[in-house]
Amino acid sequence: MMKRNFFVFDTNALISAFLVKNSTSDKAFRKAIERGALAISEAAITEFLEVLWRPKFDAYFTPEERIEIIKEVERYAVTFSASEHINASTDPDDNLFLELALAANADCIISGDPHLRTLHPFRGIPIYSASDFLRLF
Repeated sequence: MMKRNFFVFDTNALISAFLVKNSTSDKAFRKAIERGALAISEAAITEFLEVLWRPKFDAYFTPEERIEIIKEVERYAVTFSASEHINASTDPDDNLFLELALAANADCIISGDPHLRTLHPFRGIPIYSASDFLRLF
């Protein structure tokens, strides 16, 4: 049996995928769900929801659109529980994505965050920008 592919998007990459249709982030999200599944954890979904519902996004998403985004993420996501506490990033908020990637044995992390990108690769898991992901996958 072949291994299923799992991809970790950090919060900004995931939000960006829904901000502008046909953007690089949107295309990366579509390619990831075409090739496998989105790996998610309770910590990652909690952060995603908190950011998605921030008032600064009121100009971009109605409450109904936000609910549809949540449903779409859930539709393509597989939940993992982190089994190891990581403290590798200079931004502590980023460690949850490293923990998730290890728990899921992810194919890669998609992120534009320089704190995460400087860790590429992290324990053998590549950390790509959305454009690099599109080029390489």
